[in-house]
Amino acid sequence: MSGLDKFSEKVTRNVARATSRRSLLTLIGGALTGAAVIPVLPVSRAQAQTHGDGGDPVAPQSSGNPQDPGDQTKCDYWRYCAIDGFLCSCCGGSPSSCPPGTEMSPITWIGTCQNPADNRAYIISYNDCCGKSSCGRCLCNRNENDRPMVRPQANNDINWCLGTSSSVYNCSTAVILGVALEQQ
Repeated sequence: MSGLDKFSEKVTRNVARATSRRSLLTLIGGALTGAAVIPVLPVSRAQAQTHGDGGDPVAPQSSGNPQDPGDQTKCDYWRYCAIDGFLCSCCGGSPSSCPPGTEMSPITWIGTCQNPADNRAYIISYNDCCGKSSCGRCLCNRNENDRPMVRPQANNDINWCLGTSSSVYNCSTAVILGVALEQQ
């Protein structure tokens, strides 16, 4: 036998004598669980935020309407108060239309956002655009007034592409439905 074979046999026999099968399975299970937790560490999220969305820079876009202020390619645009996903305005579409080659899902989640131009609340329909793989630009995740999964119509964590011919997600839109009623 070669020296490497003898060495590996000796180490294996020593490990077998010193540990039981259960403790070895416990170690392996702990290592697998620990490896699965690494992507959710805060360091990973902080790194993703400091490097942006990883895509090419996007030129600022404005509607040109003083009643619709803000840059439609930025996450702090007023209509995006409950959005979760890539912004269609960075992917070849607009805040209210899908990019070419995709279709808007008829299934939607809703939110109520305040327009800084007139300080009125507007009902916003968030529709996913489906049919192409994710565009990967301008990721935005805002959870203002997000509701738990038991209220799916107000939850932004669901893939809403189930009502289209393809369930592949591309980006999300923010369509104004109308003015919200005043709270009493």
